[in-house]
Amino acid sequence: MTTTDTFPNFPDEVVSHAYVRFVDLPLGAGKAALITIDNGFDHKKPNTLGPTTLRGIERAIDTAYAEPGVVAVAITGKPFILAAGADLKGMAMITEHDQAVEVARLGHRVFGKLADGPVPTFGLINGLALGGGLEIGLNCTYRTVSKAASGLALPEVFLGLIPGWGGAWQVPNIAGPETAVTVIIENPLNQNRMLNGPKLAQLGLADVALDAADFIEQSLLWMAQVVRGDITVERNSIDRSESAWEAAVARGKAIADNKVHGAAPAPYRALELISAARTSTMQEGYAAEDQALADLVMSEELRSGLYAFDLVQRRAKRPAGAPDKDLARPVTKVGIVGAGLMASQLALLFARRLEVPVVMTDLDDERVNKGVGYVHAEVDKLLGKSRVTPDQANRYKALVSGSTDKSVFADADFVIEAVFERMDIKQQVFTELESIVSAECIIATNTSSLSVTEMASVLRTPERVVGFHFFNPVAVLPLLEIIRGEHTDDATLATAFATSKALKKSSVLVKDAPAFVVNRLLLRLTAEILTATDRGTPLEVADKALLKLGLPMSPFVLLQLVGPAVVLHVLESLNAAFPDRFPVSENLRRLVESGKPGVWSWDEKGKPYLEDDTAALFEQGDTQLSEEEVREQVLSALAEEIRLMLDEDVVAEPQDIDLCMILGAGWPFHLGGITPYLDRTGVAEKVTGRRFLEPGVASLPSA
Repeated sequence: MTTTDTFPNFPDEVVSHAYVRFVDLPLGAGKAALITIDNGFDHKKPNTLGPTTLRGIERAIDTAYAEPGVVAVAITGKPFILAAGADLKGMAMITEHDQAVEVARLGHRVFGKLADGPVPTFGLINGLALGGGLEIGLNCTYRTVSKAASGLALPEVFLGLIPGWGGAWQVPNIAGPETAVTVIIENPLNQNRMLNGPKLAQLGLADVALDAADFIEQSLLWMAQVVRGDITVERNSIDRSESAWEAAVARGKAIADNKVHGAAPAPYRALELISAARTSTMQEGYAAEDQALADLVMSEELRSGLYAFDLVQRRAKRPAGAPDKDLARPVTKVGIVGAGLMASQLALLFARRLEVPVVMTDLDDERVNKGVGYVHAEVDKLLGKSRVTPDQANRYKALVSGSTDKSVFADADFVIEAVFERMDIKQQVFTELESIVSAECIIATNTSSLSVTEMASVLRTPERVVGFHFFNPVAVLPLLEIIRGEHTDDATLATAFATSKALKKSSVLVKDAPAFVVNRLLLRLTAEILTATDRGTPLEVADKALLKLGLPMSPFVLLQLVGPAVVLHVLESLNAAFPDRFPVSENLRRLVESGKPGVWSWDEKGKPYLEDDTAALFEQGDTQLSEEEVREQVLSALAEEIRLMLDEDVVAEPQDIDLCMILGAGWPFHLGGITPYLDRTGVAEKVTGRRFLEPGVASLPSA
């Protein structure tokens, strides 16, 4: 590896400094160098790794090795943070392939000095370690991890990259190909799943998990014991047979195919690197990473992924149109009208995040007991997975109660209804609540499509009503559409946003319009698919038409997940508002009337097939479209609907629609948001006569 590079500094790089101090190890083991990475900010701004930071780490490593008598080198980060990975804002500014190769080589050169030094190196993973941050530890000879550490991951393929500073070679060679597929492919493609300290050690990617309270001191003691030979680190042997690696890579490909359907290159490039790591040397592996990383840095998918990442990390934390947070009222007790599945999920979420009493009501004791029982069972599952402590489990269970009498809401500050999606029922609930709750209690609705304004029209105080639309499953999907009715006041809205933040949800302010954002677009998509099948397109052709986009599931699978009856109900609501764009499929109506759970049935291998009696329900015309034609019609319809929504001021900007679709509908990161995708493909201009975003947003910068 060379000792110089020609890659320039990233503009506006927040530099993290690498400080070296020399310490005497316990037990007389000798002198060690301890390198600490610190950007000088508090925990709100984690260390990131740009070119200047990497060069600083390199100088620190060289200084450590040059010190006479040093027997070991350790590297860690500021309290609770090792590093959050590469400087992604800077990566987006790279305009030439050679520059991308240089930044890949720079990371390899620096981290390679940890992997191939004159003395043992120790990565002390004290907290957050993402991407390049975790690769710092992976390149070390040994690794300790704090038991309290969280946010440990190699999330690169989620963004359109690969672990390009050693991770794609090191993980399979440290812990085997199966673990590599889990950490590099499966976790990122499953809602960017993270690891914690104990799990990292369990996977073999850390040698020991130590208590957080005195993590550095314990790590230095463990280092001393390793250096003295008192501890011999034993690692699981890796099956290096070709068949074992092929099986792991095949599993990874199946995961990638299921998640992105071949539409994004990053997971497949990562699998090629994992496969090659079985026989390649470290130098060969790193050289392959250089080329793969450079290719992906220059790709459209990366620019799209970074646009989506910026929305999730920045815009979601500062919702457009949210009122002054100082107007928010405290929430010390929550009421939930209903005790069904959605209501029970909400009860668990409110109890865990707000840690205040939560009371559910329903029509009879059986329903109430079932709802409370669901919460207790879910808490027990969390306890079994060590995601909560026994004390937390007991506290959460104690916070959730049930009743058949709505008078239990008298002292609640926030009451949300989760009853059947029918206006007269919801208005009746609201009328009852108004006679019970205090004058300042927020009354929220979890409606997915009905008018918040109309719902509140029966009240004397409609200003305290707000839409609070969650997505199912509540614990997984991070989006919360907050709907402002015509009379909703700022204090109510501010309380809704503050509550959403406490629930750790990402909120978007939405105008009170039919089906709001996500459901309106998903139902427009579904209506187009159903129209194509009604006119004669084979069901399997229509259902596969959008797979090339890399959506998380096909339209008919989504239909089955949501439930045909629910889809029909929402579609009828939209048809009443926009009959020309949301036709109600009679085939869908017959499917609902038959009691079928969906279009497809599933064989013992999990493959979908169409039963004869289901096929008999569908009356079709003789106009058959190809997958490409169906896809073109769907995208054109979505472009039209988004333009109408923006013209109606349903949200503040196109970015809010993108954020809703990413967080609420699983729109793929590698597409970067639905509006830039429609811009890039020319659909937006073809259908609406103009782009949604200014040129250059979420696109590859010109060289």
